Amino acid sequence: MERREFVASLVAGGCAGMCVDLTLFPLDTIKTRLQSQQGFYKAGGFRGIYAGVPSAAVGSFPNAAAFFVTYEYTKALLGTGGVFALPHVAPVTHMLAASLGEVVACLIRVPTEVVKQRAQASLSSSTYNILLATLREEGVRGLYRGYGSTVLREIPFSLVQFPLWEYLKTLWSSRQGHTLYSWQSAVCGAVAGAVAAFVTTPLDVAKTRIMLAKAGSTTASGNIPLVLYDVWRSRGIAGLFAGSIPRMTFISVGGFIFLGAYEKVRRTLL
Repeated sequence: MERREFVASLVAGGCAGMCVDLTLFPLDTIKTRLQSQQGFYKAGGFRGIYAGVPSAAVGSFPNAAAFFVTYEYTKALLGTGGVFALPHVAPVTHMLAASLGEVVACLIRVPTEVVKQRAQASLSSSTYNILLATLREEGVRGLYRGYGSTVLREIPFSLVQFPLWEYLKTLWSSRQGHTLYSWQSAVCGAVAGAVAAFVTTPLDVAKTRIMLAKAGSTTASGNIPLVLYDVWRSRGIAGLFAGSIPRMTFISVGGFIFLGAYEKVRRTLL
Protein backbone atom coordinates (compact mmCIF):
# COMPACT_ATOMS: atom_id res chain seq x y z
CA MET A 1 0.00 0.00 0.00
CA GLU A 2 1.53 3.30 -1.12
CA ARG A 3 1.89 6.26 1.24
CA ARG A 4 -0.61 8.28 -0.82
CA GLU A 5 -3.22 5.50 -0.57
CA PHE A 6 -2.58 5.20 3.17
CA VAL A 7 -3.15 8.92 3.75
CA ALA A 8 -6.23 8.92 1.50
CA SER A 9 -7.80 6.00 3.42
CA LEU A 10 -6.94 7.61 6.76
CA VAL A 11 -8.43 11.03 5.95
CA ALA A 12 -11.42 9.69 3.96
CA GLY A 13 -12.29 7.18 6.69
CA GLY A 14 -12.06 9.77 9.44
CA CYS A 15 -14.17 12.34 7.56
CA ALA A 16 -16.79 9.72 6.71
CA GLY A 17 -16.97 8.59 10.34
CA MET A 18 -17.51 12.11 11.67
CA CYS A 19 -20.15 12.88 9.02
CA VAL A 20 -22.31 9.88 9.84
CA ASP A 21 -21.89 9.84 13.63
CA LEU A 22 -22.76 13.48 14.16
CA THR A 23 -25.53 13.64 11.55
CA LEU A 24 -27.42 10.59 12.82
CA PHE A 25 -26.68 10.84 16.54
CA PRO A 26 -30.36 11.34 17.62
CA LEU A 27 -31.35 8.01 16.02
CA ASP A 28 -28.53 6.28 17.87
CA THR A 29 -29.77 7.74 21.17
CA ILE A 30 -33.31 6.46 20.53
CA LYS A 31 -31.96 2.99 19.69
CA THR A 32 -29.85 2.88 22.88
CA ARG A 33 -32.83 3.87 25.04
CA LEU A 34 -35.09 1.30 23.38
CA GLN A 35 -32.54 -1.42 24.22
CA SER A 36 -31.75 -0.29 27.79
CA GLN A 37 -32.89 -2.45 30.70
CA GLN A 38 -35.00 0.29 32.36
CA GLY A 39 -37.00 0.90 29.18
CA PHE A 40 -37.26 3.77 26.69
CA TYR A 41 -39.03 6.44 28.77
CA LYS A 42 -37.13 5.81 32.02
CA ALA A 43 -33.89 6.05 30.06
CA GLY A 44 -34.89 9.55 28.89
CA GLY A 45 -37.40 9.05 26.08
CA PHE A 46 -37.05 11.84 23.52
CA ARG A 47 -35.41 14.24 26.00
CA GLY A 48 -31.73 15.20 25.75
CA ILE A 49 -31.40 13.54 22.38
CA TYR A 50 -27.79 14.77 21.99
CA ALA A 51 -26.62 13.41 25.37
CA GLY A 52 -23.20 11.79 24.89
CA VAL A 53 -22.39 13.59 21.63
CA PRO A 54 -18.95 14.84 22.87
CA SER A 55 -17.81 11.23 23.24
CA ALA A 56 -18.99 10.39 19.71
CA ALA A 57 -17.32 13.51 18.30
CA VAL A 58 -13.95 12.67 19.87
CA GLY A 59 -13.98 9.00 18.87
CA SER A 60 -15.55 9.01 15.40
CA PHE A 61 -12.57 10.26 13.35
CA PRO A 62 -9.82 7.96 14.73
CA ASN A 63 -12.24 5.01 14.93
CA ALA A 64 -13.31 5.16 11.26
CA ALA A 65 -9.79 6.06 10.12
CA ALA A 66 -8.35 3.01 11.91
CA PHE A 67 -10.96 0.75 10.31
CA PHE A 68 -10.43 1.89 6.72
CA VAL A 69 -6.64 1.98 6.90
CA THR A 70 -6.66 -1.61 8.19
CA TYR A 71 -9.34 -2.65 5.67
CA GLU A 72 -7.58 -1.20 2.62
CA TYR A 73 -4.12 -2.35 3.75
CA THR A 74 -5.33 -5.94 4.31
CA LYS A 75 -7.13 -5.96 0.95
CA ALA A 76 -3.96 -4.73 -0.79
CA LEU A 77 -1.79 -7.24 1.08
CA LEU A 78 -4.01 -10.25 0.33
CA GLY A 79 -4.55 -9.17 -3.28
CA THR A 80 -0.86 -9.11 -4.20
CA GLY A 81 -0.78 -12.77 -5.17
CA GLY A 82 -1.76 -16.32 -4.31
CA VAL A 83 -5.25 -17.72 -3.85
CA PHE A 84 -6.69 -14.48 -2.39
CA ALA A 85 -5.95 -12.64 -5.65
CA LEU A 86 -8.43 -14.81 -7.57
CA PRO A 87 -11.71 -13.00 -8.47
CA HIS A 88 -14.04 -15.66 -7.01
CA VAL A 89 -12.19 -15.49 -3.66
CA ALA A 90 -12.73 -11.70 -3.41
CA PRO A 91 -15.63 -12.00 -0.89
CA VAL A 92 -13.36 -13.94 1.49
CA THR A 93 -10.68 -11.25 1.13
CA HIS A 94 -13.24 -8.55 1.95
CA MET A 95 -14.50 -10.55 4.95
CA LEU A 96 -11.01 -11.00 6.37
CA ALA A 97 -10.08 -7.35 5.76
CA ALA A 98 -13.31 -6.07 7.35
CA SER A 99 -12.98 -8.39 10.36
CA LEU A 100 -9.42 -7.29 11.06
CA GLY A 101 -10.46 -3.67 10.57
CA GLU A 102 -13.19 -4.06 13.20
CA VAL A 103 -10.84 -5.64 15.76
CA VAL A 104 -8.46 -2.65 15.43
CA ALA A 105 -11.20 0.01 15.29
CA CYS A 106 -12.94 -1.37 18.40
CA LEU A 107 -9.86 -0.50 20.47
CA ILE A 108 -10.91 3.14 19.93
CA ARG A 109 -14.66 2.64 19.50
CA VAL A 110 -15.48 0.75 22.70
CA PRO A 111 -14.35 3.36 25.28
CA THR A 112 -16.25 6.09 23.40
CA GLU A 113 -19.30 3.80 23.09
CA VAL A 114 -19.32 3.01 26.81
CA VAL A 115 -19.25 6.70 27.79
CA LYS A 116 -21.67 7.72 25.03
CA GLN A 117 -24.29 5.06 25.82
CA ARG A 118 -24.18 5.74 29.55
CA ALA A 119 -24.70 9.43 28.83
CA GLN A 120 -27.59 8.60 26.49
CA ALA A 121 -29.31 6.45 29.16
CA SER A 122 -28.65 8.82 32.10
CA LEU A 123 -29.61 12.46 31.61
CA SER A 124 -28.51 13.41 35.14
CA SER A 125 -24.77 13.21 34.34
CA SER A 126 -22.59 14.90 31.71
CA THR A 127 -20.23 13.01 29.39
CA TYR A 128 -17.20 14.21 31.39
CA ASN A 129 -18.70 13.16 34.75
CA ILE A 130 -19.60 9.73 33.37
CA LEU A 131 -16.02 9.28 32.10
CA LEU A 132 -14.60 10.22 35.52
CA ALA A 133 -17.11 8.00 37.36
CA THR A 134 -16.28 5.02 35.13
CA LEU A 135 -12.52 5.45 35.67
CA ARG A 136 -12.99 5.94 39.42
CA GLU A 137 -15.27 2.92 39.93
CA GLU A 138 -13.96 0.45 37.34
CA GLY A 139 -10.63 1.82 36.09
CA VAL A 140 -9.53 1.68 32.45
CA ARG A 141 -10.99 -1.83 32.29
CA GLY A 142 -14.44 -0.30 32.76
CA LEU A 143 -14.02 1.66 29.52
CA TYR A 144 -13.47 -1.63 27.69
CA ARG A 145 -16.49 -3.37 29.17
CA GLY A 146 -18.33 -4.89 26.25
CA TYR A 147 -15.23 -5.04 24.00
CA GLY A 148 -15.83 -8.74 23.32
CA SER A 149 -19.54 -8.27 22.64
CA THR A 150 -18.82 -5.25 20.40
CA VAL A 151 -16.26 -7.19 18.35
CA LEU A 152 -18.64 -10.16 18.16
CA ARG A 153 -21.34 -7.79 16.91
CA GLU A 154 -19.15 -5.86 14.47
CA ILE A 155 -17.42 -8.84 12.83
CA PRO A 156 -20.68 -10.58 11.76
CA PHE A 157 -21.97 -7.17 10.68
CA SER A 158 -18.88 -6.54 8.54
CA LEU A 159 -18.97 -10.11 7.19
CA VAL A 160 -22.38 -9.24 5.74
CA GLN A 161 -22.00 -5.53 4.92
CA PHE A 162 -18.64 -5.24 3.16
CA PRO A 163 -18.73 -8.29 0.84
CA LEU A 164 -22.34 -7.32 -0.04
CA TRP A 165 -21.26 -3.69 -0.65
CA GLU A 166 -18.34 -4.76 -2.87
CA TYR A 167 -20.57 -7.28 -4.71
CA LEU A 168 -23.33 -4.72 -5.38
CA LYS A 169 -20.73 -2.22 -6.64
CA THR A 170 -19.20 -4.82 -8.98
CA LEU A 171 -22.64 -5.90 -10.25
CA TRP A 172 -23.84 -2.34 -10.90
CA SER A 173 -20.52 -1.33 -12.45
CA SER A 174 -20.49 -4.29 -14.87
CA ARG A 175 -24.09 -3.60 -15.94
CA GLN A 176 -23.49 0.06 -16.77
CA GLY A 177 -20.02 -0.55 -18.22
CA HIS A 178 -17.97 1.92 -16.15
CA THR A 179 -16.84 2.67 -12.59
CA LEU A 180 -19.60 3.76 -10.22
CA TYR A 181 -20.07 7.37 -9.20
CA SER A 182 -19.76 8.14 -5.48
CA TRP A 183 -23.55 8.40 -5.04
CA GLN A 184 -23.97 4.93 -6.58
CA SER A 185 -21.44 3.48 -4.13
CA ALA A 186 -23.43 5.22 -1.41
CA VAL A 187 -26.69 3.52 -2.53
CA CYS A 188 -24.94 0.12 -2.44
CA GLY A 189 -23.69 0.99 1.05
CA ALA A 190 -27.22 1.83 2.22
CA VAL A 191 -28.65 -1.50 1.02
CA ALA A 192 -25.75 -3.53 2.46
CA GLY A 193 -25.97 -1.65 5.76
CA ALA A 194 -29.71 -2.22 6.19
CA VAL A 195 -29.39 -5.98 5.61
CA ALA A 196 -26.42 -6.30 7.97
CA ALA A 197 -28.10 -4.13 10.63
CA PHE A 198 -31.22 -6.29 10.84
CA VAL A 199 -29.32 -9.59 10.98
CA THR A 200 -27.05 -8.44 13.83
CA THR A 201 -29.60 -6.56 16.00
CA PRO A 202 -29.69 -9.26 18.76
CA LEU A 203 -25.92 -8.92 19.17
CA ASP A 204 -26.34 -5.14 19.39
CA VAL A 205 -28.99 -5.58 22.12
CA ALA A 206 -26.57 -7.78 24.09
CA LYS A 207 -23.77 -5.25 23.69
CA THR A 208 -25.97 -2.39 24.90
CA ARG A 209 -27.18 -4.36 27.95
CA ILE A 210 -23.61 -5.29 28.90
CA MET A 211 -22.35 -1.69 28.60
CA LEU A 212 -25.24 -0.25 30.62
CA ALA A 213 -25.33 -2.93 33.33
CA LYS A 214 -24.39 -2.13 36.92
CA ALA A 215 -20.75 -3.00 37.72
CA GLY A 216 -20.49 -6.44 39.34
CA SER A 217 -23.84 -7.69 38.02
CA THR A 218 -24.25 -10.91 36.02
CA THR A 219 -24.97 -8.97 32.84
CA ALA A 220 -21.82 -6.83 33.27
CA SER A 221 -19.68 -10.00 33.13
CA GLY A 222 -20.19 -10.00 29.36
CA ASN A 223 -21.65 -13.49 28.84
CA ILE A 224 -23.42 -12.86 25.52
CA PRO A 225 -25.46 -16.12 25.28
CA LEU A 226 -26.67 -15.60 28.88
CA VAL A 227 -27.66 -11.97 28.16
CA LEU A 228 -29.49 -12.98 24.97
CA TYR A 229 -31.30 -15.78 26.82
CA ASP A 230 -32.33 -13.37 29.58
CA VAL A 231 -33.68 -10.89 26.99
CA TRP A 232 -35.55 -13.65 25.15
CA ARG A 233 -37.03 -15.00 28.39
CA SER A 234 -38.23 -11.58 29.61
CA ARG A 235 -39.19 -9.90 26.33
CA GLY A 236 -39.27 -12.61 23.68
CA ILE A 237 -38.28 -12.19 20.03
CA ALA A 238 -39.40 -8.55 20.15
CA GLY A 239 -36.80 -7.92 22.88
CA LEU A 240 -34.02 -9.49 20.82
CA PHE A 241 -34.88 -7.17 17.92
CA ALA A 242 -35.58 -4.09 20.06
CA GLY A 243 -34.42 -0.96 18.30
CA SER A 244 -34.09 -2.78 14.96
CA ILE A 245 -36.06 -0.12 13.02
CA PRO A 246 -33.99 2.90 14.22
CA ARG A 247 -30.85 0.74 13.93
CA MET A 248 -31.66 -0.22 10.33
CA THR A 249 -32.61 3.38 9.51
CA PHE A 250 -29.47 4.70 11.22
CA ILE A 251 -27.15 2.23 9.51
CA SER A 252 -28.86 2.37 6.11
CA VAL A 253 -28.73 6.19 5.97
CA GLY A 254 -25.36 5.97 7.72
CA GLY A 255 -24.08 3.50 5.12
CA PHE A 256 -25.15 5.91 2.38
CA ILE A 257 -23.31 8.84 4.01
CA PHE A 258 -20.38 6.82 5.40
CA LEU A 259 -19.42 4.77 2.34
CA GLY A 260 -20.43 7.50 -0.12
CA ALA A 261 -18.35 10.13 1.70
CA TYR A 262 -15.45 7.67 2.00
CA GLU A 263 -15.40 6.94 -1.74
CA LYS A 264 -15.78 10.63 -2.65
CA VAL A 265 -13.00 11.91 -0.35
CA ARG A 266 -10.67 9.01 -1.19
CA ARG A 267 -11.06 9.51 -4.95
CA THR A 268 -10.54 13.26 -4.55
CA LEU A 269 -7.28 12.68 -2.63
CA LEU A 270 -6.03 10.06 -5.08
